[in-house]
Amino acid sequence: MAVRTVLRIGDPRLRQVSEPVTSFDTPELHALIGDMFDTMAAEDGAGLAAPQIGVLKRIMIFGVESTPRYPDVEAVPTTVLINPEYTVVHDAVQGFWEGCLSVPGMRGYVERPAGIRYRGLDQFGNPVEREASGFHAIVFQHEYDHLDGILYPDRLADRTQFGYVDELAAAGII
Repeated sequence: MAVRTVLRIGDPRLRQVSEPVTSFDTPELHALIGDMFDTMAAEDGAGLAAPQIGVLKRIMIFGVESTPRYPDVEAVPTTVLINPEYTVVHDAVQGFWEGCLSVPGMRGYVERPAGIRYRGLDQFGNPVEREASGFHAIVFQHEYDHLDGILYPDRLADRTQFGYVDELAAAGII
């Protein structure tokens, strides 16, 4: 497997809507997912969507036991999700200082639905369905947005709550 280059904000591919996957359990799909996991690990990420490495397919991965980027978050199960969909299961929202491998060195405070139910397929074409809350729900929704060409700064309600990690940390904000 290989570590791929992560596209950064400004690359027009990050703003495109990804296409559904139609073939499962292929050597090419398994290799892509392996590369995605290698890339996510090399970048200390909690999740990665295929468009972030220039592949405009509806594929996302996520999962974390612990990460230096978010040292206080709960674990999220390692998941491959293809052609995902989700529904909100209650009206509550949660806010979080999100970061992104495609927006390096920055964070922004984003509010998202606190509880969701998601479904999709794994790389073999088997169904995956879960309910998620907390950091798990945030990570899913963040990666799902990438599949539709949306980056977390697009979700900021207050643009004054967006900045470089070092400056936000020095100010005691994060």
